[in-house]
Amino acid sequence: METALNNLHKAITDDFANRYWEREDRNRVVEFAEGLTFEEGRKYIKVVKTLGTQQMVWGFIMKDDDQKFKKGDILKAASWASPARNKARGNIFEDYHIQWTGPNYL
Repeated sequence: METALNNLHKAITDDFANRYWEREDRNRVVEFAEGLTFEEGRKYIKVVKTLGTQQMVWGFIMKDDDQKFKKGDILKAASWASPARNKARGNIFEDYHIQWTGPNYL
């Protein structure tokens, strides 16, 4: 799980860097990478991004299988505290497509 989360962190940061690299704003990329954190809860791992003083939920990762989702599924945020449980946007143990702004829409 740790390796997959590190790979997700890199993928999110790389997507952000692709947007800001053109502007030669490397400090912003470093700040973004350092502000991207994982908060472990009972059922989910919340991915939080911090830009300046603003914190936003990037998405949620399933910690274990449940009746609808499997371990590693990427879920879009419905609110600060809960994911949208309509459909997984990918799985961190498989191929997935994300953006720095959040999991891809359906």
